[in-house]
Amino acid sequence: MIAPTLRAVFLMLAGLPVLVVIAIAAPGLWTLSAGWIAGVLALMLADTALVARASDLSIEVDAPPLLYISGDDPVEATYRFRRGPLPRLVETEMETNELIEPPVRKWLKGFNDNAHTAEYTLTPLRRGTGRIERIWARWKGPLGLVAIRKTETLGTELAITPNTRWVKDEAVRLYQRDADFGIKMQIDRGDGSEFDALREFTAGMDRRAIDWKHSARHNTLLAKEFRTERNHNIVFAFDTGRLMSEPLRGVPKIDRAINSALLLAYVSLRSGDRTAIFGFDARPGVASSLLTGPGAFPHVQKLASELDYSAEDANYTLALTSLAGRLERRSLVILFTDFVDTISAELMLENVRRLTDKHIVVFATFEDEALSSMIDAEPLQSEDVSRAVIADTLLQEREVVFRKLQRMGVQIVETTPEKFGSELVSRYLDIKRRELI
Repeated sequence: MIAPTLRAVFLMLAGLPVLVVIAIAAPGLWTLSAGWIAGVLALMLADTALVARASDLSIEVDAPPLLYISGDDPVEATYRFRRGPLPRLVETEMETNELIEPPVRKWLKGFNDNAHTAEYTLTPLRRGTGRIERIWARWKGPLGLVAIRKTETLGTELAITPNTRWVKDEAVRLYQRDADFGIKMQIDRGDGSEFDALREFTAGMDRRAIDWKHSARHNTLLAKEFRTERNHNIVFAFDTGRLMSEPLRGVPKIDRAINSALLLAYVSLRSGDRTAIFGFDARPGVASSLLTGPGAFPHVQKLASELDYSAEDANYTLALTSLAGRLERRSLVILFTDFVDTISAELMLENVRRLTDKHIVVFATFEDEALSSMIDAEPLQSEDVSRAVIADTLLQEREVVFRKLQRMGVQIVETTPEKFGSELVSRYLDIKRRELI
């Protein structure tokens, strides 16, 4: 598409006063008016002849097959002119759908072998199917009077999934950190309370582990060897309702919770435990059976990616009652949810209390950074003081709910998104060490 630039329009308008004077004072010199218009048009035609056509430009996009939520991924676009004079500057822009943040506009200078490769950064906003809709390219002629615009429709689809790349990096970091010091994440033998075997007592062993009956029978000191229990049930219960679908630093809370839960799922599956996914909003949604073994992690990832966003409030009565009916033995239930005040938390508290009668519950939520920032902000106006007082009241109500949960025996994990995954893993290992499951 060829269009006049602002320079061409201003050049045409610059002769307008002269044309008006000629039309009033000397109508017989109208040919001068026509000459001015023809001159500007001739310059525009010359500018068009000296610039590459839109049909001479081909655009190729090399996009990744997957995008990970709360991460950035590069995508390369190659602009190649088949023939014609090369423009000095090409303005480009990539258009995406609403699930991907629009990349920054780029200006291309210099072409190597008539080609230039530009790298854009794609930042997904929500899980789902993202698309690169089209690419826009625009350049001007050497005189700056005409602009050539080319639109390349792509429709490239990109699956946006939970950030398993971050999970892998964090898992490697956790295991590598312990491997550097020669310590395992979980000692299978010599720790725990499940009897494994008898072995000859040696110096350094705990004397309380001596089995006196078998020692007397074999005429040698024998000690019991224990191993860490396995096959515990770890259930991840996700509130996918309105509050958890709200963004936290540009990423929905539910997506940050899923990333951290996948890290814990990877650790627990490697430890020999079994995991399950349960999602709910106004009604129960995704519900899986218990999965075991490291090979089940891709299936856990797939189930987590099916947790959809919702604009409805969570129905704790229906969801937690349904979850309790699915669990046949004592389990560790990690509840990812959020609340705004004590009134909205009443139903949650009542149903969590019923769940704690048989299971151990971990309440996992994020710190309310918005309220904290209001309290810490410097009061410049009277409205800032009022805002800080109200925010402090809401935080106090939040603490009241946490104290009620703790009196029920619920463990609380409330921290920033950066520490959320590591805090969950630490709490899980502490619960297993204390044999609370």
